Amino acid sequence: MTGDLLNEVVSAIPMPALMVDQTERIIAANTDSRTLLGQNIVGRHFATILRQPQVIDAIEQSLRSKGTAKARHLSNDGAQDTTFEIQCRYMKGVGAVEGGAVLATFQDVTHLEQASQMRRDFVANVSHELRTPLTALMGFIETLRGPAREDVIARDRFLQIMNDEANRMNRLVGDLLSLNRVESEERVRPKEQLELTGLLESTLNSLRPLADDAGVVLKLNAPDAPISLVGDSDQLRQVFTNLIENAIKYGGSGGSVDVLVTISERDAAMRGPAVRVQIVDKGPGIDAVHLPRLTERFYRADSHRSRELGGTGLGLAIVKHIVNRHRGRLRVESDLGKGSVFTVILPR
Repeated sequence: MTGDLLNEVVSAIPMPALMVDQTERIIAANTDSRTLLGQNIVGRHFATILRQPQVIDAIEQSLRSKGTAKARHLSNDGAQDTTFEIQCRYMKGVGAVEGGAVLATFQDVTHLEQASQMRRDFVANVSHELRTPLTALMGFIETLRGPAREDVIARDRFLQIMNDEANRMNRLVGDLLSLNRVESEERVRPKEQLELTGLLESTLNSLRPLADDAGVVLKLNAPDAPISLVGDSDQLRQVFTNLIENAIKYGGSGGSVDVLVTISERDAAMRGPAVRVQIVDKGPGIDAVHLPRLTERFYRADSHRSRELGGTGLGLAIVKHIVNRHRGRLRVESDLGKGSVFTVILPR
């Protein structure tokens, strides 16, 4: 195979690829591999370009055995760490004196690594969130079997704590199941026709006892005309319940939570007809450093207060997936000391 034909073959491979012959020099490289490893790599010893030991070993093994080998190449694209899976295949009759060469292809598996890491982090977080109340329950059960067995006051106090911890685990399991359900349905468009103002009024009525206990006034400001849209009423109720409940718990120190509904024939975010529902509180606000991560699973701007108020750290992640399923947008704005605004934008 001529050098020109060899270059054409390597250039046609739809991923970074290069070829190393028995002289251990790179004899061909396509554009993607030059972008990844450097422009002037042809003619150089492969070990000076691919400096990672496991990659060098794989190519040397393939050259010696005239067979296959694989390795992982770790890099960084300037924005994030990247991982490539390298497959080495030996080709006869090419290279110096047609002594054979190794074709190395680089498949980007960064997204798979990130997904795997997310799964590991998720399992670790769930384990931690469950272990904490379980440890408390086991400790109190042991105490009730021993020193507090005949202490009525201590027994009642411990039983109340145990009940709270059990409820916390129940909420966590419920949110995990809910998250799994909304993730599995995210690509399925809802088809139900619903009336949004009535749904919001019903949600506010269900939360008024919580607001009254917190000394918070709930207000709804919506157009008089009915607002019809296609959506999943149960899931949207879950979205607004979560956001309004959070506003009461975390932003209720301002004394009121306002729900503002506006209709637009051409919303800038949706590029078409849409309805915006804004949940506005006048509480302490959220530091800007936390805003980009609020919808991550188990991320809490204030971990201690969240757990104290019964939060699982999954509520906003569930909200994000439900809004995505409705092809909507979730916006969060906040100023420290002035309050927060959570905006749900839904297409009409």
